[in-house]
Amino acid sequence: MLATEASAQMYAERLTELAAYLGFDGWLINIEVKLDIQFIDNLKEFINHLTKTMHAAVPGSLVIWYDAITIKGALDWQNKLNEYNKPFFDLCDGLFSNYTWKAKYPQESAVVAGERKYDVYMGIDVYGRNTFGGGQWNTNVALDLLKKDDVSAAIFAPGWVYETKQPPNFRTAQNRWWGLVQESWGVLQSYPKQLPFYSDFDQGHGYQVSIEGVKVYGAPWDNISCQSFQPMLKYAGDRGLQTVINFEDEPYSGGNCVTVKGSLQQNEIFSEQLFNGGLSMEGESVYVFYSVKADERSGLGLSLDLSSGNNESSSILIADDTAAFTRKKQHRKYGSYVKADKAEPHTPVHQNWVVYKATIQPSAGFTLTGINIVCTMKTTSGTDPETDGDGSSEAGANRSLHYHASLGHVSIRNTEETEFPPARSWVTEGEYISWSNGSDESKLASLKISWELENKQQAPFMKYNVYVEKLTADSNAKAPRIFLGVASVQVFYVSDLEVPSEVTTLKFFIQPCGRDGSCQGLHECPKFHLVPVDSAM
Repeated sequence: MLATEASAQMYAERLTELAAYLGFDGWLINIEVKLDIQFIDNLKEFINHLTKTMHAAVPGSLVIWYDAITIKGALDWQNKLNEYNKPFFDLCDGLFSNYTWKAKYPQESAVVAGERKYDVYMGIDVYGRNTFGGGQWNTNVALDLLKKDDVSAAIFAPGWVYETKQPPNFRTAQNRWWGLVQESWGVLQSYPKQLPFYSDFDQGHGYQVSIEGVKVYGAPWDNISCQSFQPMLKYAGDRGLQTVINFEDEPYSGGNCVTVKGSLQQNEIFSEQLFNGGLSMEGESVYVFYSVKADERSGLGLSLDLSSGNNESSSILIADDTAAFTRKKQHRKYGSYVKADKAEPHTPVHQNWVVYKATIQPSAGFTLTGINIVCTMKTTSGTDPETDGDGSSEAGANRSLHYHASLGHVSIRNTEETEFPPARSWVTEGEYISWSNGSDESKLASLKISWELENKQQAPFMKYNVYVEKLTADSNAKAPRIFLGVASVQVFYVSDLEVPSEVTTLKFFIQPCGRDGSCQGLHECPKFHLVPVDSAM
């Protein structure tokens, strides 16, 4: 790679092409071997060319240099920015320092970096191997110092919580650990500035997969490309009502949902912010879709915080049972209340999930600054004259009741229906098709499936769900549709798919999903047909 300047540039260009095609955010360059000094100039050209080509191909991308070898080619970790690694720093977007730095090193690095002090990422090893502060449950000690010295941080191995099985369980320990990080460093989350906004809270892993309320896969999985915008949930400790990421129950979409559970007083309204930001609410109508799975008496809605450039603010509460949120005068704290109706999705929804739709007309010039989950106990049928019209006596108003409700997704958009190109607009192709022998006379198929719009335009879709049907000669037999996985680019690799001997055709479905979370109907989406080798003879 570093033999010549031309080869260094060529490898940089290939890495840029790979990053642009697969949607990478950038590259971390970590060379932890001694390098002959004769190759240093070509290494510098590689870093320089990679940074320039990445910036051109992937706007906002970063190329970060890890503090390992020096400008003299020695493998000698500096633990700070200094004259031995600054020549590399000057050619890229930042330095990721080694983890064994001392208390004065962040300030010294900031002086060397000058105006680029935020491009210095001081490394913290969560395992605590000679890292400042000791890492582990004291990771925030290093973060506090870095924040005071006004440089950036790079947290290595936060998987320590999972890998060392911190008590009492992974989810609780995970929330507690990141809660310490949040207390020290704060939260900075980047959301879209224009509609649509969509989140199904997916963390990119789980024990099952659901699509629009239907469970399609039932085994552990990991695919970080599926990760959605994450809610701003805080570690609640022993609070009576807790908002958690739920991996145990069947989700509406992806691998998890948000669940609120615990005890709630009869007349209490609980609210917790999920997202903040600055979404422009342009247009006459804005459509809000969300899915709920709840106990009979557990009411769940959404509230939207709006603000204008004139420092005006308002709020909208959206719920299927708005009366449950307005039983007491002191609870009428929202600017307006909008009733949500049941939506009619194009695919059957699991009986426990209900999709709601509401239409709002925000005032011109307002921005959506917050999305909150709001919970209360629903009203009961019939009221008592002494209950203030809410179905509960004053004496029982403070009685704690069991509450359990889940939110599956949130979609806010300025179009009621998402338009998808018809199947005939797509060109699908199979490549690198190979067959091998399986068990019991079955075959194993491996191939690459790719697809693109016929007009070569960039498809504006967030992801593609891929399914297969194994068709037989019996036209009366209904083949089950099998979920294979998700692609975030217009390519999907199938490996060792078992094909029984009676199968005459493999019918693959590629289901586009929009940035608002909606998915095209499977009967309308592009398809690819493959005939097994024996069937073709």
